[in-house]
Amino acid sequence: MYKISEFSKITNLTIKTLYYYDKEKILEPFSRDENGHRLYNEDNFKQAKLIKTLRYLDFSISEMKEVVANCQSQDDLFYYLLEKKKNILDDIKKKEGLIEYIDLYLNKEINEEEREEHYCFKLVEIEEKMVLSYRYKGKYSDVGKYIDQIHKVGKDNITGNSFCLYYDYGFEDEAEIEVCIPVSKKIKTYNSIEFKVIPSVKGVKTNHIGSYESIYRAYKNIIDYCNKNNYIMKTPTREVHIKGPGKNFKGNPKKYITEIIIPIGEEDGKEI
Repeated sequence: MYKISEFSKITNLTIKTLYYYDKEKILEPFSRDENGHRLYNEDNFKQAKLIKTLRYLDFSISEMKEVVANCQSQDDLFYYLLEKKKNILDDIKKKEGLIEYIDLYLNKEINEEEREEHYCFKLVEIEEKMVLSYRYKGKYSDVGKYIDQIHKVGKDNITGNSFCLYYDYGFEDEAEIEVCIPVSKKIKTYNSIEFKVIPSVKGVKTNHIGSYESIYRAYKNIIDYCNKNNYIMKTPTREVHIKGPGKNFKGNPKKYITEIIIPIGEEDGKEI
């Protein structure tokens, strides 16, 4: 058995650190003497070596607690280290993306204050369309997945670009979205994909050229235009994918083209 002062010397962990690890239940002493002083044994020494390794490898307190509680062998440790390595690589990739984005700002390639964009607006009457659709509540990033699913059902009967109807007032973490693809005839459907007719709608249209992440700029301009002209804006707003990522490659996001249509007037729908 080792007193805490002795254990501190043989592990190179300060007494203050040992108190903290005991409190956090990362490294609890084997027992206490009659005076309540902490006593450590050889198993504690092995735990201390593991904890020092984990600390050196930048494991958080929470992570260390989980590993120490569940690591019974070198094989167990192998899997924890493998997972930690993956997390570190993911973090590096994320930070490299942030560095690249910062460089773009420094080079003034995407400085929104200096970049002047011109949007043209047009009053349109969109005809009713036969479509295959999938309506869901979830993430905007899931749109591509459902477009692929609808394509598999529609096959040679598809007649136009996919588009999305957005039923919410604004931007949401969990959005109500209907993914649609025009078709030439009624088709037998499955997997919650349905055939329907989207009614005609009158609206204001503009085109956004650029990534989906920057599409908010188009919305600002089209909403400003509608407000200036005292149009009553309605949902669902519509985004038509004129040019976007392909099935296998995303391509150049700067060249994506998205047609945005905001319904106006007294048509059915919630007022924006």
